[in-house]
Amino acid sequence: MTQMTFARAINSGLRKSLENDPKVILMGEDIGTLGGVFRVTDGLQKDFGKHRVVDTPLAESAIMGTAVGLAYRGYRPVVEIQFDGFVYPAFDQIVSQVAKIHYRTQGAVKMPITVRIPFGGGIGSPEHHSESPEAYFTHTSGLRVVSVSNPQDAHTMIQQAIASDDPVLFFEPKRRYHDKGEVDESIDPATALSMEKARVVAEGKDVTLVAYGPLVKTAKDAAVAAADEGVSVEVIDLRSLAPVDFATLEASVRKTGRLVITHEAGQSGGLGAEVATSITERCFYHLEAAPVRVTGFDVPYPYSKLESHHLPSLDRILDGVDRALGRPNSLSGLEG
Repeated sequence: MTQMTFARAINSGLRKSLENDPKVILMGEDIGTLGGVFRVTDGLQKDFGKHRVVDTPLAESAIMGTAVGLAYRGYRPVVEIQFDGFVYPAFDQIVSQVAKIHYRTQGAVKMPITVRIPFGGGIGSPEHHSESPEAYFTHTSGLRVVSVSNPQDAHTMIQQAIASDDPVLFFEPKRRYHDKGEVDESIDPATALSMEKARVVAEGKDVTLVAYGPLVKTAKDAAVAAADEGVSVEVIDLRSLAPVDFATLEASVRKTGRLVITHEAGQSGGLGAEVATSITERCFYHLEAAPVRVTGFDVPYPYSKLESHHLPSLDRILDGVDRALGRPNSLSGLEG
């Protein structure tokens, strides 16, 4: 086991994939000589060469189009989108081509493309640098969408994504890049927990709290704070956003009877709405209260001085737990 940052864990996972498969190619803006704006790919071009770690022009559509061509030729391109909001020029390629070619060719052509997207807020940057566009892609059939929350998963799941014959959108919470954790680099991704599976990261019996990416840490902190008030919160790291591991969520909600979902993206049309509806359909007679969503607001991402009010915080999540429990909360008009 080695202590390493989130960013270093991804770097290590990319390195292993490059070593294990000569068909893996990294592509992106400034990922080679600079090592990426977050230094996630630092040192990889030096060790593997410019033909394996490619600095591209500033043109996301062209990057994705090139990746499609490489995938056709049997390569496994790993594309970095420098910031979440920069993915939109590549949206047509991802949704119209990458997601559909396997189906369109009746399985004859695979698209083993991994698209790495640093996402979310919390770093003091404006719109296009702090967005959460995951719901656009979870709505698109043919794409796998995952988000990691800790260094070990970052290390293992990037290798699983690259090894997948399906296209994978790999969302990395940029404000967690410097968080440290234990990483066992010897774990075989083929035998590790599948990237499609959710994980219970804290067991509880009163409320199920579902989070992913940057908010898993906040959700765990909320569970600790709730325990001080005698409330037992079960925290689930969703990990896979498409497909969703509803079996794990169902088992938890059938036990607790209450559900809170939190994410940084806006509420309307967000992943929380899909989880809430699907769990209601599956667990209606086990629910003691309506599911609760604690999300970003339905506004363009605000300036840095306001982002702390926009992002779901520990207090807002605890307020959502209170709502699920029928305790005094911000919407009830009653003081706790």
